[in-house]
Amino acid sequence: MDAGKGKVWAPDPAEGYKLGKVVDIGSEEITVEIAGTNGKTVSAPYDRVYPAEADEKKTVDDNCSLMHVNEATLLHNVRLRYSKDLIYTYVANILIAVNPYKELPELYSIDTIKSYQGKSLGTLPPHVFAIADKSFRDLRVLKQSQAIIVSGESGAGKTESTKYILRYLCESFSAQSGGKLEERILEANPILEAFGNAKTMRNNNSSRFGKFVEIHFTTKQQVAGGFISHYLLEKSRICMQSEGERNYHIFYQMLAGAPDNLKEKFRLTSPADFQYLSRGVTKFFATKANQKALASKGLQTVASSDSILDDVRDFKRTDTSLAHLGLSEEEKLLVYATVAAVLHLGNIAFEDSGDAKDGCRIAKKSEQSLILTSALMGVNKDEMRDALTCRVMQAARGGVKGTVIRVNLKHYEAASARDALAKSIYSKLFDFIVAKINDGIPFTASQYYIGILDIAGFEYFTVNSFEQFCINYCNEKLQQFFNERILKAEQQLYEKEGLGVSKISYIDNQDCIDLIEMKGTGLLDLLDEESKLPKPSSSNFTTVIHAKHKNHFRLAIPRKSKLKEHRDLREEDGFLIRHFAGAVCYQTSQFIEKNNDALHASLEALLQESENLKFLIQNEENGNFQSANQGKLSFISVGSKFRTQLKQLMEKLGSTGTSFIRCIKPNMTQVDQRFEGGLVLNQLQCSGMTSVLQLMQQGYPSRTFFADLYTMYKQYLPKGLSNLDPRLFCKALFRALGLNDTDYKFGMTRVFFKPGKFAEFDQMLKADPENLAKLVEKVKVWLLHARWRKAQYGAWSVLKLKNKIAYRKAALIKLQSHLRKHIAMKKYRPRILGLKRIRMLEGQLDKMQALAQELKADREVGLTQVITLKQNMDRISKEIRNEKMKTAEIDPAIKSLMDSVQRTLDDLQKRVQAQKTKEEQERIRKIQEEMEKERKRREEEIRQKKAEEEERLQRIQLEERRKIEEERARLMEQDNKKLAEKLQQERLQRMEEQQARDVQAEQEERDRALAVRLANGGAVDDTSSLSRSGSVMKQNQANKKYDLAKWKYAELRDSINTSCDLELLEACREEFHRRLKVYHAWKAKNKKPNDGSDGPRAPNSVTDSMHDEMARLAGAPKNQPNEQRYFRIPFVRPTSNGVSPAKKGFWYAHFDGAWIARQMEIYPDKQPVLLTAGKDDMNMCELSLEDTGLTQKRGAQILESDFQEEWTKYGGGDYIRTQARQPAGRPAKL
Repeated sequence: MDAGKGKVWAPDPAEGYKLGKVVDIGSEEITVEIAGTNGKTVSAPYDRVYPAEADEKKTVDDNCSLMHVNEATLLHNVRLRYSKDLIYTYVANILIAVNPYKELPELYSIDTIKSYQGKSLGTLPPHVFAIADKSFRDLRVLKQSQAIIVSGESGAGKTESTKYILRYLCESFSAQSGGKLEERILEANPILEAFGNAKTMRNNNSSRFGKFVEIHFTTKQQVAGGFISHYLLEKSRICMQSEGERNYHIFYQMLAGAPDNLKEKFRLTSPADFQYLSRGVTKFFATKANQKALASKGLQTVASSDSILDDVRDFKRTDTSLAHLGLSEEEKLLVYATVAAVLHLGNIAFEDSGDAKDGCRIAKKSEQSLILTSALMGVNKDEMRDALTCRVMQAARGGVKGTVIRVNLKHYEAASARDALAKSIYSKLFDFIVAKINDGIPFTASQYYIGILDIAGFEYFTVNSFEQFCINYCNEKLQQFFNERILKAEQQLYEKEGLGVSKISYIDNQDCIDLIEMKGTGLLDLLDEESKLPKPSSSNFTTVIHAKHKNHFRLAIPRKSKLKEHRDLREEDGFLIRHFAGAVCYQTSQFIEKNNDALHASLEALLQESENLKFLIQNEENGNFQSANQGKLSFISVGSKFRTQLKQLMEKLGSTGTSFIRCIKPNMTQVDQRFEGGLVLNQLQCSGMTSVLQLMQQGYPSRTFFADLYTMYKQYLPKGLSNLDPRLFCKALFRALGLNDTDYKFGMTRVFFKPGKFAEFDQMLKADPENLAKLVEKVKVWLLHARWRKAQYGAWSVLKLKNKIAYRKAALIKLQSHLRKHIAMKKYRPRILGLKRIRMLEGQLDKMQALAQELKADREVGLTQVITLKQNMDRISKEIRNEKMKTAEIDPAIKSLMDSVQRTLDDLQKRVQAQKTKEEQERIRKIQEEMEKERKRREEEIRQKKAEEEERLQRIQLEERRKIEEERARLMEQDNKKLAEKLQQERLQRMEEQQARDVQAEQEERDRALAVRLANGGAVDDTSSLSRSGSVMKQNQANKKYDLAKWKYAELRDSINTSCDLELLEACREEFHRRLKVYHAWKAKNKKPNDGSDGPRAPNSVTDSMHDEMARLAGAPKNQPNEQRYFRIPFVRPTSNGVSPAKKGFWYAHFDGAWIARQMEIYPDKQPVLLTAGKDDMNMCELSLEDTGLTQKRGAQILESDFQEEWTKYGGGDYIRTQARQPAGRPAKL
């Protein structure tokens, strides 16, 4: 395919990018065949594949000069140059320096220094000397101090680059008389490296502090002196080092290179004998010559030699440099004694004294170390013992003479105090060394300076603590400064000057900086707040961080780290920050300890009383003794101090012109000729080089003001050209040189050049005199042409002005006629338009009158409103015609008239509409009423038909049931005929026996009465009275579960209404109705003749059935207990004389089960009688449904609705079934 003909760079994790060709194009990814891999392909997004140069072996000094400017070609160019020992490369004005890890002596020779003096950037191959020279020339031309920021990871070569810059400045611009000052500035490097550099896993000579070296210049642009500011010395390294690392070089230099008498005096042996050195690497750096000497003394050296480091040689060099800086032999001896004191102090061990109250004591094996340390420090041995094992406290309210309390320390507290003392001593020693260096390179008068910033680069390890946190915080600030100075400020300048360069996006890390340093909620302030507590806790500090910044993008919990080791950390053990270069997980276990730079009162007093350390105390800016008034450690925040120093540094950088050097580490093993592309690409991306490359390719990195350019080159031109205006001078110069318009652009105040074009311009202008003469001739020709074009333009402008005058004369006449027309229109147009609008309104009067005629209620009112409007229209029209109304009054009057017409029209329309609506609603209402009546009539017809049909079916069912019962009764009558005859005989026999018993009982009663009278009050034997047979009584009792013979009538009735025992209820009902039968039989037997006071309780046809034994035996089966049946038969209640009236009534009965529940007697000429069971039992029929024989009477049974209709008609209430009558699970109300 055609796409495969061009070479491209495809991403690769190890090499960064690999060369290949496109073999397939997808929707989101592109497939590339890697060159030299026998068809191996990789797929990558479109924005990760870049075109390659036609000549893949081509190298350029400035990456902006490549045909295709991208991060892949940048990486490839750096790789090719590195393979040729060309370790420097430009990206516009920024220098990329790759650490070669070997000596390149010719690259930094004196001849090389001289070759770069006064040369513009880009005229010679890239070099750190070119950046130094550019800074000096900018200082001289722009009259502004300059800064060179050297950045990069540990081991990238920042320290070496700084040394070469200092060497170039001191060699090139030193004073002509001697140069001792410059020599002292250069001699400061080995001293700072000895006391501030150490071996790490990534670099054998890693700077463990940051420094800003200022080289000051006189008004004659000669070196006047210098000043060094240092930042954040890594004090934790003094007491402990990681595996594979060393302490500061000075310790090993003294052990390896110090004279034997000095070693003997300070009792210096091998690194393994000292606790502060034995935890790391105990071997020395040495050349082959010195390795044998060290081996003869039993000292070991590292397996691989370092070309820069040699502990034996470096001690001699350090000692010499100290002497050159002005330190006397006594002062040097004090410095070495202090270093030895720190070593012996670390060998002091502690053990528990046995009693918890006594704290700890110094171990016996450490007594010699205590004696040596106290002697080297110049303090009393016992005082030092007390200061290390206890501390003093003073009562808060004791004042100056308050009670002093001595607190014994535990062994781990004493060990921490010992380490704190060692750190404090070494830190003060380092401050003293830097102060002495500054004293040795003073400057009395300084106009400007060039500052070189060398500070630890971005750091990330498996275990990251407070030091890495502060270093990365500093790098965040420097990266922001880089963005603002190179990217943001560059784009703002382009926009301000109107160059039209498109904007380049970059990552703004201000939110990360705010997270760390924001007042109140920043991590540094939260750490200070926690450190001030009586019992600070690192876990509480971490918990507060996560709570305060829960949703912050830059902050996360440790388990979100990509490293497996960090995922096992708990949330209170650390936090993760997403820096500009990547995410780093910090463990906070030692944050509080490392943030406190203060000693407790006992140790502080010990330092003040030390005879040999007075030179350190006097050097401190705040050297006054701080007493422990509160009985606890004074708090001095290291983080806040570093933040203040960093703020001052950024202010310095902001006030200077800036150049950048990005140091790159080619591999992790620190060997030469090994280039790890993935590692280098990551460093280039993190340092912002890819964004700069894109910006510089589109932008104009070189620029100068018109006046500065005019001043810079007018001396090379003749007087005729040197008197020109600066802008015109620049324009004429560029035209004469024939520069391409794309190589430069004119802004509002300055001229901008594409990368490398300013150097070409400078070379062209400073060429030989013959070329300069030709150039002057070209400038004169261009000026002549420019002036001729200006004269032509003037003549053309005069002719154009003549034609414009004639045109304006004709235009004025036309303008006057239009003006007259306008005046007339302005005067009469409003009146004409007003009359026209009134005429339009008159057309609406007919419509309004028609609406008023439609009204029925307010017709006259509507017509009156229309007439009034007509009169107003006529009046206003007359005033407009007669000009009685002013022009300004016409519009308001017509608007008011239009509003009146509109209001009247709306009112009439609303009335008519309301009238129509009301009529329509009335019509609809009548229709709805008729429809509702029709619906109800139809529903009533349907309901009546349905009810009649249901009633017909019920009557048919009743008739069928009656026939079945009648047929059953007839069959039973035939079957029981013989039984009836037998029963008749038994009944007659029982009647005879009963009569005999009655006669006997009557006789016995008379005999008893006679016996009573004869006895005259004596005892009478009553046992002769006849009674029912005992066997008969027992038999009756056996047939019944309940003996109700002694129950009262009221008790029976209450039990029937309230009891829940079904068997008891049934027994009570039988007993109740049996007693009613006996009562009514007794009452009928003993009533007076012709006594009509108590009429029959039921028709005779019903009561007679009770005496018909045959009818009862042949009757229908018993009614079901819960069955409801209704009956109606004719009934005539006899009068008092026993005569039946002529008019008959009806007797209604409602049987609930076997017994009557409601009874009703209806007569045509009397009040109806309504009786209910439980209330009117004495006047109701006492017979059961079986005894009445109603089920056998044809037409006697009726429907429930028939009964209920009559019952309700005559005022009967709802039937409430008693407890005895209720079926299980059904309601009582019917």
